Amino acid sequence: MLDLAIIGGGPAGLTAGLYATRGGLKNVTMFEMGMPGGQITGSSEIENYPGQSAVVSGMDLMESWPAQAMKFGLKHEMKQVLKVTKNDNIFQIELEDGTKQEAKTVLLATGSVPRRAGFVGEDKFFGRGISTCATCDGFFYKNKEVALIGGGDSALEEAVYLAKTCSKVYLVHRRDTYRAAPSTIEHMKHCENIEEVTNVDVEEVIGDNMGVTGLIVKSKQTGETRQLDVPGVFVFVGRDVLSDCLKQEDGNYLCDVNAQGEVVVDLRMKTSVPGLYAAGDVRIDAAKQVVCAAADGATAAVNIIEYLG
Repeated sequence: MLDLAIIGGGPAGLTAGLYATRGGLKNVTMFEMGMPGGQITGSSEIENYPGQSAVVSGMDLMESWPAQAMKFGLKHEMKQVLKVTKNDNIFQIELEDGTKQEAKTVLLATGSVPRRAGFVGEDKFFGRGISTCATCDGFFYKNKEVALIGGGDSALEEAVYLAKTCSKVYLVHRRDTYRAAPSTIEHMKHCENIEEVTNVDVEEVIGDNMGVTGLIVKSKQTGETRQLDVPGVFVFVGRDVLSDCLKQEDGNYLCDVNAQGEVVVDLRMKTSVPGLYAAGDVRIDAAKQVVCAAADGATAAVNIIEYLG
């Protein structure tokens, strides 16, 4: 019987594990399919984490977190959690290998994944010229032209990153204004090799057996189409939360969620089900910042310790 089962090994899950084990909980296991660190390990540059004066990559930032958390007794199981149910105040955690684990409390810290944009050719060429990770794949387009679709902070930050490697970046956005911080927008506009292609709809990605060869966009004002001859297209149009493991047999969720599947929590990270907590990007109104996810994890752990008494 676990005191606490943590589902997810990003900043929220790792911080919760650190605080919970250091705070006295003896049986705490974190279920994370891959190596701990979370989505932030794919970020190219981080310059706003408190106390970190140098610009570092997400991988560098997260490198020491797992060891610090596990020093106090946090265990890591590289298994996927398929479903979480509750029976007589005990949580049943169904794992991918068919086994089950019981726990007194559960923290969901599964985060989110990049959302697909839904244009023609996206699925066909995903992984063959279409990517959602500039850090992972930008190198393949060194000194080449690429297109990037999106208008939020992540999109503009990744456009700036790609502009350092690629000869030109077409920043494609469906509106003529961005959903990003003013400082991020200013940073992007200072890059001479970023061309803004705004107020357009993405019609189709085209290609051949070798992969992507171009992106076709259509002006919302004139209806004219334009083909951008690029071998690479990066998509940053938001994220989908990973809360499916809370779905029950009847199709409903174990606890309250909103229309997007984000878990409803209070300021203590408590859900509508006693003993079930959520932290980080999977919860409602998440700021989607590393420092905020870590704070969520700490808040949840402190309150879980109190709940277990």
